[in-house]
Amino acid sequence: MISRETTVNALLAVLLLGVPLAAQATGNIFYITLATRIVILGLAALGLNLALGVGGLVSFGHAAFFGIGGYVAGVLSSHAFSGEDLLLGLPGTQSMPVIWLVAALLSGLFALVIGMISLRTGGVYFIMITLAFAQMVFYFAVSWPSYGGADGLSILVRNQFPGINTMKPLSFFLICYGLLMAATALFAIVRASRFGSALEVVRQNETRAAAVGIAPYPIKLAAFALSGMITGIAGALYADLNRFVSPSMLSWHMSGELIVLIILGGTGRLFGPLAGAALYVLIEHNLGQVTERWQFFLGLILLATVLFARGGVLGLLAGKVRHG
Repeated sequence: MISRETTVNALLAVLLLGVPLAAQATGNIFYITLATRIVILGLAALGLNLALGVGGLVSFGHAAFFGIGGYVAGVLSSHAFSGEDLLLGLPGTQSMPVIWLVAALLSGLFALVIGMISLRTGGVYFIMITLAFAQMVFYFAVSWPSYGGADGLSILVRNQFPGINTMKPLSFFLICYGLLMAATALFAIVRASRFGSALEVVRQNETRAAAVGIAPYPIKLAAFALSGMITGIAGALYADLNRFVSPSMLSWHMSGELIVLIILGGTGRLFGPLAGAALYVLIEHNLGQVTERWQFFLGLILLATVLFARGGVLGLLAGKVRHG
């Protein structure tokens, strides 16, 4: 029997795909860009959801991975456009698949290094160490004049995907949507696997996990690294969406935003990050037209969610069933 949450997830996926198609048919291109932003932020939050929702790792450093992915897209594109080689004589590129691969590997490497140190702590200490690492990367980008420093770096022409015109909003949306669905499937597979079960056990009680032969540290480290890779790919897409990358992608505000998306949508839920991203972007778009202080109302909604709907939007729509 299909669960209620599975039905809600399917409806959400179909609705998100249908809105840009309808917008294309009616000529409202702006809504395609809005939907693309929802998809990319949902993908970034999905990466964090693996660490936070499944592993219980409250990271305030995921902006580092998001920004690294963005700078990979910007730097590789700028070198491809100028014809100048990177370090060690490597060329730049405007190929999206290559950029995603580099973004995933570099973000995963940084996540591995950060995780190796921060995961030796716990609680508030873990939060502060991940935040400290993210701020280090942020200030490095600010003081990096070769790639714009505090002013950021423009991507003159959106990067390319074989056989697709990425400058068309709908085409770029479909690329991002496909990546989101692939990452969501990967999340579901990981969560349902023995690794995912072990990660759940470690989240609930590390001492009992160790007592039955499950080593918490390597499991959390692997989850943290995979989480960083997914968020890094989202950062590369975000840079291509805006055709611009700046240190703001690395700021602690971005890390906090990703956590807010997960809480709004439903912590640990399969489509929670996407639901949270949709709600966040719609609040920003609609209330932002009314008042510059739209964050105040977002705070009220977040407070109400924490107090009365801890399962987030999906918890209200799909009930208490967590998996589906």
